[in-house]
This record gives sequence, C-alpha cells and structure tokens, in this order.
Amino acid sequence: MSWGTELWDQFDNLEKHTQWGIDTLEKCIKFVKERTEIELSYAKQLRNLSKKYQPKKNSKEEEEYKYTSCKAFISTLNEMNDYAGQHEVISENMASQIIVDLARYVQELKQERKSNFHDGRKAQQHIETCWKQLESSKRRFERDCKEADRAQQYFEKMDADINVTKADVEKARQQAQIRHQMAEDSKADYSSILQKFNHEQHEYYHTHIPNIFQKIQEMEERRIVRIGESMKTYAEVDRQVIPIIGKCLDGIVKAAESIDQKNDSQLVIEAYKSGFEPPGDIEFEDYTQPMKRTVSDNSLSNSRGEGKPDLKFGGKSKGKLWPFIKKNKLSLKLGATPEDFSNLPPEQRRKKLQQKVDELSKEIQKEMDQRDAITKMKDVYLKNPQMGDPASLDHKLAEVSQNIEKLRLETQKFEAWLAEVEGRLPARSEQARRQSGLYDSQNPPTVNNCAQDRESPDGSYTEEQSQESEVKVLATDFDDEFDDEEPLPAIGTCKALYTFEGQNEGTISVVEGETLYVIEEDKGDGWTRIRRNEDEEGYVPTSYVEVYLDKNAKGAKTYI
Repeated sequence: MSWGTELWDQFDNLEKHTQWGIDTLEKCIKFVKERTEIELSYAKQLRNLSKKYQPKKNSKEEEEYKYTSCKAFISTLNEMNDYAGQHEVISENMASQIIVDLARYVQELKQERKSNFHDGRKAQQHIETCWKQLESSKRRFERDCKEADRAQQYFEKMDADINVTKADVEKARQQAQIRHQMAEDSKADYSSILQKFNHEQHEYYHTHIPNIFQKIQEMEERRIVRIGESMKTYAEVDRQVIPIIGKCLDGIVKAAESIDQKNDSQLVIEAYKSGFEPPGDIEFEDYTQPMKRTVSDNSLSNSRGEGKPDLKFGGKSKGKLWPFIKKNKLSLKLGATPEDFSNLPPEQRRKKLQQKVDELSKEIQKEMDQRDAITKMKDVYLKNPQMGDPASLDHKLAEVSQNIEKLRLETQKFEAWLAEVEGRLPARSEQARRQSGLYDSQNPPTVNNCAQDRESPDGSYTEEQSQESEVKVLATDFDDEFDDEEPLPAIGTCKALYTFEGQNEGTISVVEGETLYVIEEDKGDGWTRIRRNEDEEGYVPTSYVEVYLDKNAKGAKTYI
C-alpha cells in the first residue's frame, strides 16, 4: 500500500489532506492549551475558596476552631489547597510535555510538507515542459509534411504543363526537395523528442512521484503517531497526580474520622461554664402565721451540752451577691470591659485571666531574649570596637529592661486577680490548681466516701502569703455584708471535715469533727457562712464542711 502507486494522480487531494492533518494537529494543541487554562482557573478558584473559609487571625472565628469538627474542616481546606496544587501540576505538565513539543513539531511538519510538495510541483513542471516540447515538435513535423506535399504537387503540376519553362520546372523540383528534407528533419526531431518525453513520463509516474508521495505518506503517518502519543501523554499527566489527589482525599477522610463529638461537647462546657452552682429550692413563706422553728431532739444544743443557744429559725437570709456582678453593672454603665474581666462568670473569668497571664509571660520571654541579644552584641562591640559603639546600645538595653519590669508588674496584677478567682471557684482538678499556682503537694486524709471528691485542705483554700490579695478581696466583700446587718437565723448545721485556720478577717477557724450552725449557704463563691455562738461567726470554705440544712427550710439537701 503506497500513495505513490495508488494515488499517483491525486496530487492536489493529497495536498489538501496533509493541510487538514496539520490543522487537526493545531486543533489538538489548542484543545490542550484551553485545558491547561481551565486547570489553572480551577486551581485558582479552589485556592481562593480554601482561603475564603480559612479562619481570620486574631478573630473570634479563630477561637471557634478549637473543636474537632472545625479542625477537620480546616484540614479539609488545607487538603483542598493541596488538591488545587495538583491541578496546577497538570496544567504545567501538559504545557511542557504536549503543547511545547507539538508546537515545535507542527513547525517542522509544515517545513517538511512544503519541501515535499515543492519537489512534486517541480516534477510536474518538468513533465509539462517536456509535453509542450513534444507538442511543438509534433506540430512542426505535421506542418513540414503538409508543406512537402504541397511542394511535391506543385512540382508535378509544373512538370506536366508544356507551357512552363524548364527553369521553372527545375525551380519547383528543388523547392519540393527542400520541403521534403525539412519534413524528414522534423520527423527525426519529433521522434527524438517523443522518445525523450516517454522516458521522462515513465520516470515521473514510476520514480519521481512515487518517491515524493512516499515521503508525504511517511510524514502523515508520523503526524498520526504523534497525535496518539500526545493523547497518551495527556492521560498520563492526569494519571501521575491521581496518587497525590488520593492522598488529599484520604487526608479529608482521616480528618473526618478524627472528629470527636464527646470532646467537642466537653469544649463547649469549658467555653461556657460559669462556675455557679444551680440554685436551691425556694422557701415557702407562710404569711398566714409567724414562722417558728424549734430545735429537734438531735439538735446541736443537746450534742454539744449546756450553755449553747437554741437554733433560731425564721426570717430570711440575705443572699450574698457575687462581687463581679456589681463591677459588671458599673462597667456596663461606663461602656467598657473591665480590665480584670469581672463582667464574666467565674470560670470564664479565670480562663481569660489565665490566658492573659500566659500572653504576658510570652511577651516577657520575648523581651528577655531581645535583652540577651543586645547584651551579646554589646559584648561583641566591647571586644571589637571597630564593629560599633557599645554605648549606643545602652539606651536600647535600658528601654528593654523597663519593658520587662512593666510586663512583670502587669503579670503580677493579673496573677493576683487570678488568685482571687481561684479562691471563689468550686473545687477543680489537680491540673487546673497547678496552673493557677494554688496547689500544694500534700494531700488530705480521706474521711469518708462523701469527702473523697472534695478539694484537699491544702488545695484551693490554702492561706499562704502569696494569696493575701485574694483573701483581702474576699474579706472586703465579707465586711460589706457584716456591716449594718441583723444576726441571721440558723438554717441548719454542718460538720467540719478538716481543720481550717481562719487567720483573715471575715473567716472563722474550725476543728475537724466540730459541729456548728449554718446561717448562710454557699452562693456559688465556694464559701459558707457559719456561727459557733452569738459572738463567733464567719466564713469557711464549703469543701471543708458537710452541710445539713433544716428540712423545713431547704429540704434534705447535702453539700459536699
């Protein structure tokens, strides 16, 4: 199967077909180019989409991404960003491995096609020239033959005419001979040219054209093979990124599987827990008759002997308000958030203060690192004066030292507030107490099952020198309530689980096992107001006592 033998007379059609082949190749290049543009656009849109939903730094939205579901979402965004990168790789590889190579090949193909068809046209022109020469010699031979016949007829006519002179006859005879000789020469020339033309024609149709058409056929077949290779490359470029895309998708699946609903629920508790305890039962206030309460047979007076006053029930205890609520009202009036976060519930306030302390600690460390760097640079200048003046760093060193001192004072202020909050909160975990700086390594003895979950006597309520600011704040609040207040009636009894040394104003010392009157419940600040006798009353940590409220007052409710 050869174009040279099968399509020897289809020169023009082959020229059109090969041009169509080049156009098809250019169409493939255009297709791949548009695909690369789509891939780049898609990758850009994916990156923008991922960036759009990324949490903004230093915003409330960033804080919300502590939940595992939100972390999984962030991981998905990051994986999508990597996913977009693979589409950029597809675009780059298609551009370098297909578009560039095909564009260069098209130029080579056009040049080769041009050369082959130029040779074909040249052969065509040569055979056409030979054909014209043959036609010219043939017409000349035909003309000379006719002229020779006319000259022969004229000679014969003159020779037959008796009236014509001998000279005229001789002249006609010579003319006929000349014409006959010219016809013979034309015949020989025509024969020679015809023979040459047949040879050229045979060469044209059996040698030149087959060779040229064979080259064109090979060129076209190479073009077809090249299209096939480009299509394979097109698929391979996609196939190469499939494993990485698969890893991106696996990363999304892994992120989804890492979601822990229980952990998220616990984070919600930590984020919004106020630190308050649920309110107790509301007393029934009977306005039809005065309320009179008597001491039962198992009252405190019988258990502690004579000389003790009877329990006096009646009246209504004055509820102790949280200090931060008062401050919060003031801050709301001023339209500003208090520096000590007293507008927040205890647990949230503690977290904010702890966060502020941590931030200040980081800033202090940063300033200290800067001070060390300046000190080292100063030492270098001292050893090598040509590098710089050591005195020029003194001002900067003093400025950094001042900043460190300011930050330390600020840290101490927030740590004092944090200590205040720690003293007001209910018992927390050992790790939290360590973080707040109120933890003592000694553990309390276990009294009974109901006291096992309490905070240790040496826990949040240790009265070390470092907590003086905390106790002073508490004492101030206690004084506000003692001033101009009528003695409160007892609403129950309590038993001291541990010994408590009430060394600060507003507190009262108790001995382990001692039974006392309860005159005010814990209002959520971690303290219970008790009375030993008419002259001795004060606050003790709620976790240090076991409270037994009067059934007629608050119901059989026990606080541990």
